[in-house]
Amino acid sequence: MKISIKDKVGLPKYKQIIKSIEEAILNGTYKKGDKLPSIGETKKELSISRDTVLLAYGDLKARGIVQSIPGKGYYINSESINIRQKIFLLFDELNAFKEDLYNSFLNKLGNNIEVDIFFHHFNYDVFQKLIFDNLGKYNYYVVMPAKLNNLNSVLERLPKDKVYILDQTKEEISEYPSIFQDFEKDIYKGLVGCKHLLKKYKQLIFLFDKEKQPDGLLLGFQKFCNDYNVTGKCIRTLNDYKICNGDVYIIPDDRNLIRIIKECKESQFEISKDIGVISYNDTLLKEIVEGGITTISTDFEGMGERLASMIINNEKVKIANPYNLILRKSL
Repeated sequence: MKISIKDKVGLPKYKQIIKSIEEAILNGTYKKGDKLPSIGETKKELSISRDTVLLAYGDLKARGIVQSIPGKGYYINSESINIRQKIFLLFDELNAFKEDLYNSFLNKLGNNIEVDIFFHHFNYDVFQKLIFDNLGKYNYYVVMPAKLNNLNSVLERLPKDKVYILDQTKEEISEYPSIFQDFEKDIYKGLVGCKHLLKKYKQLIFLFDKEKQPDGLLLGFQKFCNDYNVTGKCIRTLNDYKICNGDVYIIPDDRNLIRIIKECKESQFEISKDIGVISYNDTLLKEIVEGGITTISTDFEGMGERLASMIINNEKVKIANPYNLILRKSL
């Protein structure tokens, strides 16, 4: 038995087991791939409860130091004992502004916390499989659900106090701590903030993909049009759509922003003179393209930092992330 504990040392027994295994890794007694004593063996040899051993092994497993192989036992998976916690981070997709969120999250966490990032690409089956495949392997689970439904049947498999919801939330998962965008309020306030510039245009065209875009964006857009008697309509795609002089285009995704700019050039329209453009989610590129694109954007760097603070301090709160309206030449 390479694991030892002592009585009356002021340290819980499960933590003594963890410390003993870490020291055995440091001095070379345990190496990657070595098998640990079974739960039953450790329980009997140390005269402690099964739960105490499970708690210790579970902590090491969540940090990635130990892995369990069903039917075989527990094995040393990593010799990096400086990793104090491991975080499972599930995004819908990666783009420039979510990369900013991810980097600020990592920087705020520091060096002793390891983050593994995954993507579900708006696919429920992938979402479910990624979570089920990683049950018990992490200290915390950060989930960006996007517009997926039936989330509780998946998330209930995770320890409730270890789950954080990111970016979008909904009633069925409102019990979990979260940092989110208030899409309806943000787009409404953003449009109100630039309504003086919208007066010179005939109508607002909102490019809205109901499969991916949050419903709150559509509700906020419709509320603005109703409250301020603005002519507006929604279109799902730019395919076979001809842009018109005098319209303002509100574009939530960058791929369609590029298409609008390209079609403007082909139609010899000048942005801000012939048509207006408002993009959602700010990036460095939008400061430069066409002299600057007006954006309504949440603070992604701030979101990443605040999420890290919530995890570090074990905060169980729900926070609406602040947004910014950035006026540029495109209006």
